[in-house]
Amino acid sequence: MRRSAIERLGEGQGATLALSGHLTFVEAADIWKEVRENVEAVKKGEHLAFDMSRVEAVDGGTMALLVHLRGELAARGVVADFVGAHENVQALIHLYRGDIQPVRRRKRKHEGTLNQIGRATSEFFLAVKGILAFFGAVVLAVLGLLKEPKTGNWKDLLPTMERTGADAVPIVVLINFLVGFVMAYQGARQLKQFGANIYVADLVGLSVTRELGPLMTAIILCGRSGASFAAELGSMKVSEEIDALRTMGFGPIRYLVLPRMLALMLVLPVLTLLGDLVGMLGGVLVGMTTLGLTFGGYLSETHKALHSWDVFSGVIKSVVFGLAIALISCQQGFATTGGAEGVGRRTTSSVVSILFTLILLDAGFTMFFHAFNL
Repeated sequence: MRRSAIERLGEGQGATLALSGHLTFVEAADIWKEVRENVEAVKKGEHLAFDMSRVEAVDGGTMALLVHLRGELAARGVVADFVGAHENVQALIHLYRGDIQPVRRRKRKHEGTLNQIGRATSEFFLAVKGILAFFGAVVLAVLGLLKEPKTGNWKDLLPTMERTGADAVPIVVLINFLVGFVMAYQGARQLKQFGANIYVADLVGLSVTRELGPLMTAIILCGRSGASFAAELGSMKVSEEIDALRTMGFGPIRYLVLPRMLALMLVLPVLTLLGDLVGMLGGVLVGMTTLGLTFGGYLSETHKALHSWDVFSGVIKSVVFGLAIALISCQQGFATTGGAEGVGRRTTSSVVSILFTLILLDAGFTMFFHAFNL
């Protein structure tokens, strides 16, 4: 047997919906259906009163449904209020914000093209500002570490070098070997036409040591270590572990960033030299199997074509690339907000930013070396 009743009184501006009895969630489906049927005819601009004077008790579930229905009416332009409620019922109405007039949501306007360009430009310069500020903080941390070396987090350096360097050897070897192999294979067809088979050693040796070796190795570490650093530090930021370090007197940059930065700057040149070696071995394989070259002849031509600066220039690039990967990934991690979604967003942003920066740095090095005939 139902313990509640609903009655419609009046029409138009003076319409009233009288509720009585005990409004419990057990009867919520029936109450919801009957109330909706009685308010369907109410038009925009009219007023509807929910008379609660004969309601003896109401629970939270039913009250939430009634407040939600009041919000739907407000969206249609109907003004609805709860009136005549006893003290205990009125307390529940207030708890569910039933005595506060709902505000109609404004339709979101489509953002114009110029606004989008302006917003993107503003966000870009704010990001650049954040990176420069972070770089300044890192410089200060480095100076402080040079002044007091004992305050450095040296115990994390070797594990980080192992994780970023030794664990990356298989993928670095594979990728650089395939790069050298493909480059030699592509150049072999053209060189054969002019009887210049031996010059495939020059082509592979110079391109791998000066450009492709350091760049491909840096891109690999960008995906492995850069994304890892951003995700680790981002998780620490959203879980307030970085704030806890500050509270305990540890400098987060000196404790978290500097070991990662130093590790990448040390392991990336070593991985680059390894990548150069296996890249040239990929060229040797093509030269011996496709061009009829001997192992000794290929190595001799490579020795003639390469100079120490060719290898050293790639090592210099790799050090700067390692610094860029560490700085950008750590900065993105420290800038993370918004929980797990923010961590994922910053991790993606760090990889994209690092790749863009690596290409710019490589182009800058190329123009600088060309300008000074290096």
